[in-house]
Amino acid sequence: MVGSVDAQQAPSFRWAGDAEGGAPYVEADAQHPDRVVGLDVEIAQLIATELGRTAEFVQIAFMSLDQSAARGDFDIALDGIEDTPARRASLAVTVPYYEFREVLTVRAADAARFRSLSELRGHRVATLGGTTAYELLLAAEREHGVQPISYDDDVHPYSDLLNGRVDAVLLDNVIAERSMRKMPGLVTQPDAVAVGHYVGVLGPTRSDLRDRIDDILRAAMTDGRLEAILRRWLVWNDDQPKLHARLLEARADATTDTNAAAPADARHVPSAPAVWTMTWQYVPSLFWAAAMTLVLSCLAMALAVGVGAVIAIGRVYGGRVLRALFTAYVEVMRGTPILLQLFVIYYGLASVVRLPAFVAALIGLGLNYAAYESEIYRGALEAVPRGQLEAARVLGFTDWQTLRLIRAPQALRFALAPMTNDFVAMLKDSSLVSVLTVMELTKQTQIFATNLGSWVVPGVLCAALYLAMSLPLAQLARRLEERWKAPDAS
Repeated sequence: MVGSVDAQQAPSFRWAGDAEGGAPYVEADAQHPDRVVGLDVEIAQLIATELGRTAEFVQIAFMSLDQSAARGDFDIALDGIEDTPARRASLAVTVPYYEFREVLTVRAADAARFRSLSELRGHRVATLGGTTAYELLLAAEREHGVQPISYDDDVHPYSDLLNGRVDAVLLDNVIAERSMRKMPGLVTQPDAVAVGHYVGVLGPTRSDLRDRIDDILRAAMTDGRLEAILRRWLVWNDDQPKLHARLLEARADATTDTNAAAPADARHVPSAPAVWTMTWQYVPSLFWAAAMTLVLSCLAMALAVGVGAVIAIGRVYGGRVLRALFTAYVEVMRGTPILLQLFVIYYGLASVVRLPAFVAALIGLGLNYAAYESEIYRGALEAVPRGQLEAARVLGFTDWQTLRLIRAPQALRFALAPMTNDFVAMLKDSSLVSVLTVMELTKQTQIFATNLGSWVVPGVLCAALYLAMSLPLAQLARRLEERWKAPDAS
């Protein structure tokens, strides 16, 4: 037994995953929500026991697991993590413990039409961002003209497939089989698009611990404990004995290269491209995503300004009931998370109206920011000196004439600076719409960073693009303020 140290005295074995990812990897226990269950949970417990330590789960968002591993936030990450060149270049990676197939899932009615990616030209194909499947779709976009759609989770791609928002899903066979059990009406094509492997990832300096974990995993393959775990979670198939045999054979013929955790034929992992080569490949996508962010933000801001102005005028000039309704709207929109509002608009209303992702994002951002804009405009309207309003009334101006000719022009001057701040804030908040599959700048940067294995270059490029969009607007606002103040100074 590897774990000869007293587990009570040894430090806990901190392993990370994302419980939001769900079964069969890691998910909250239905009977005890404070605990997690899944095949990776049991593998982590097996490793901890062999090390003589107590397993301690650390919740980390799936897309942040690599970066957290590099920081040393935990001992190992286990959560259906794919073996990729970027991970092997920047982290300590264990031997593969599961072989999966990238498979295509379609609606049952389309099973005869869409049997491969080449038959999906012009159609929307969904997957998880930052995965091997996403890279395959990008290649298929260039070769076959498919439209890749990136999601942040592995549940909504299949529900959107059923709803007709996408035409196919490309993901691991484990995820596809789970979704077909839950959602009748889906069919997974039998031919694999590609083959991959699940691994554990550790910080780049943890090669000693990685080697010990490799020995534990190989021992579990030999004595059947790993097979028992995989069978318990209904993911054991004919691919696994072949993988285990290759790994054990490779161990017997092991070379002195300690980081070659599995032979090339077992991993099917190509060499990682150079940093600047990959950067050059992703730059066009970053510019396209920046354009998407700017267009979305401009349209959403226009909606926010229009709705916000109506609300502000209604609260200043309206009756008691109208003021109460508008006040309730403002408080609800400001008092609930914008992410929740986006989910409700896109997913919650899907049974009533199926909005395209871009339209849902536009409406969600616009209506949320309308609440904040209305408060700016209301304050600006009320900042106009009452003497001017009384003079207008004495001169026989109607409320509409007073608003249009006297109050609104002055209020616009007062509101300009905070409006500019809100637009810059919206540029940044637009990153939230990636949950609706809109490929905006931050989401594209996150995918780039995941595949590159570093946030340095992607982060710098992303920041530069955001600054390029926001700084000219701020400069324009300052010039307008100076211009409008000039008559007062003369």
